[in-house]
Amino acid sequence: MSTTPTPRVHRLNLYRQYFELVASGSKAIEVRVKYPHLENLAAGDRIEFRIKDTEELCEVEVLRVTEYPSFEALLDGEGAGNVNPSASRDQQLANIRAIYGPEKEALGALAIEIKLL
Repeated sequence: MSTTPTPRVHRLNLYRQYFELVASGSKAIEVRVKYPHLENLAAGDRIEFRIKDTEELCEVEVLRVTEYPSFEALLDGEGAGNVNPSASRDQQLANIRAIYGPEKEALGALAIEIKLL
């Protein structure tokens, strides 16, 4: 008798504009820095996204995690429209770099393919 392991649940905060894209199902790729607490993130895991200091949350399944050396490489590899269908590639790069400085980007960029549950 085999038992399916319970998926790990990661709890992450999102800014409202990105939360809305995830909650609507239009955002296929979440961008994160490769922080130590995300190193074990894997397909099959769940992420509970929350808007900080609110009760609003949505849950997604992780389909794939791909590491890139930079945010630029990530946007080129994944397609900017999958990361944020409502902003141009250049806008997205500026937005991501406003959130994460160069010292964070140097840790590596993660493209997390997600599916709304």
